[in-house]
Amino acid sequence: MLQHSNNKLFIIGLPRTGTTSICISLLELGYSVAHTAYSPHCLDNAQAIADTPVFCDFKTLDKQYPNAKFIYLTRSAERWLPSIKQLLLRMQKNLTRTDGGFNPTLKRCYSEIFAPLSIEAINDDQHLLDCYQKHQRDIYDYFADRKEDLLEIDISAHDSYQKLIDFLGKATNGNKFPHVNVAGKVTYWKKIKHPLKIDSNLKAKDC
Repeated sequence: MLQHSNNKLFIIGLPRTGTTSICISLLELGYSVAHTAYSPHCLDNAQAIADTPVFCDFKTLDKQYPNAKFIYLTRSAERWLPSIKQLLLRMQKNLTRTDGGFNPTLKRCYSEIFAPLSIEAINDDQHLLDCYQKHQRDIYDYFADRKEDLLEIDISAHDSYQKLIDFLGKATNGNKFPHVNVAGKVTYWKKIKHPLKIDSNLKAKDC
């Protein structure tokens, strides 16, 4: 039986900022974790949720789940741009097709953040950087008076894991963030077998 959690932890960094790495770390710290959430039951039962839809819907989710905390993952432009470009080019056809493709929530979120999702736009570094900076400004504006509810980290920084531990109020365990999904791969989370991993499409009968 999964446990409903009111005190949510939302990871609101954009794709390719280390969302899988932090999800793995949160599993090890005892949180039930969903990397993407596509059902109300998944949102209700996971304590920590990353990626889609939270990087897009964090304001709505903040109202839906009072007392939530948020982690904003950043990444340097020189590292993020080639990584997100590779991902979007690979996803573009299924993001833009009207006869199926990806989950509708995923398509909506990517379309809102990265529009337009044309090949030309995806290949334009300035367009992608503008999308990143707009998302960042939105976060900064929203949490301007609630800085205690937001942790901002770049997981490649040497002190980032300790900042996470301090933010969560956990005892130091000597760990660090795992380095996964390198060379453009984005499938590592699927391989994870853990009792606290929550299915993105969790149904009521599974709870």
